[in-house]
Amino acid sequence: MSHSSSHRDSRSGTGSPAGGDPLDAGATSILRQPKAVWATAGASVVAFMGIGLVDPILPSIAEGLEATPSQVSLLFTSYFLITAVAMLVTGFVSSRIGGKKTLLAGLALVVIFAALAGTSGSVGQLVGFRAGWGLGNALFVSTALAVIVGAAAGGSAAAILLYESALGLGMACGPLVGALLGNASWRYPFFGTAALMAVGFLCITAFLKEQPRPARKTSVLDPLKALGHGGLASAAVSAFFYNYTFFTVLAFTPFVLNMTPYKSGAVFFAWGVLLALFSVIVAPRMQARFGSLKVLGGSLVLLAVDVLVLGYGNHTTAVVCTVLSGAFIGVNNTVYTELALGVSDAPRPVASAGYNFVRWFAAAAAPFFAPKIEEWSDIHIPFVVAAVTAVLGALVVWTRRKALSHEAEELEPRHATEDGVTVFAN
Repeated sequence: MSHSSSHRDSRSGTGSPAGGDPLDAGATSILRQPKAVWATAGASVVAFMGIGLVDPILPSIAEGLEATPSQVSLLFTSYFLITAVAMLVTGFVSSRIGGKKTLLAGLALVVIFAALAGTSGSVGQLVGFRAGWGLGNALFVSTALAVIVGAAAGGSAAAILLYESALGLGMACGPLVGALLGNASWRYPFFGTAALMAVGFLCITAFLKEQPRPARKTSVLDPLKALGHGGLASAAVSAFFYNYTFFTVLAFTPFVLNMTPYKSGAVFFAWGVLLALFSVIVAPRMQARFGSLKVLGGSLVLLAVDVLVLGYGNHTTAVVCTVLSGAFIGVNNTVYTELALGVSDAPRPVASAGYNFVRWFAAAAAPFFAPKIEEWSDIHIPFVVAAVTAVLGALVVWTRRKALSHEAEELEPRHATEDGVTVFAN
């Protein structure tokens, strides 16, 4: 059976216990998982915390290291640039040493480089250590998704919900932890992350059994070859434009809001809570009613409007729009993840690596270009550019909808029963 068909079967109920609905399975069996899944998901929460951890302390870092906003933004650029390139080697590594060893190698690198980041004496050192952190995070995050999908009870739908829950919780807690620790010193959040990841290392060592290696070893070029599939390439290009918008909000907005670490942490905590709720609870129900591509296209357009208002509104409006953007980002994350995993016949780790290779380049570009664009023009234009890229992402979804409709969920939309539980069409 091809990957797409097996993925489709898991959503139509045959992949869940007793032939039940996978979303229902996701809501119930998501809490009844093996210890190995919880250990991996818990470490994933901390890994995603690392993305937004520096948000509330960006101004503090700039002040402490006497750096400009554009220099400090390189913390994101170096992190995601290395993450993007590393996506090409994650499958190569995991198919040779196994999933568990790859996870542990990634965690070890994060522990080392996060701790070193806290000792930085210059912004150049901090940017370099964040690059090493990005390598570790790439090895961990890409493998964690495959491990959770392979080991979770309730089929792939429950696994994706669990992964998105970890992503949302990490995104929500990252700014809060960054604010609480960073209020004393901008160095403490880095040391805190290192400590938490060390705990994750111990948990995975104790609870996760070695994963079976694939029959065929993955080459470095396999993710690039997977992008030859029109549907996966379309999802990746659309996600590239979307990620530029996403990380303009995440990396540039803290400088615009110019708040204390506590206040900035509270704003991005609320943002992360909306992201988590909409990715895990709202997105599946919207997909059930309207179909994935309509939901994704509409959410991207609404995100564009929100970002535009954020850029031109007063301070209160900017705060509200920042928080509200979490809802649209949560919906988009879930739909993009499902598309990347199910739109092609490539093995999940290979498809995910190719998809992430493309989209993370935008995550590296946005934090670099947004402050540069402000220097070249004014504070509004970076948000205009971010709004345009969100619309471009929606246009890719619209123009390439046939290639993206490979999944049964779009060809035969899901419907909701009387009690609100989603049923997936066969």
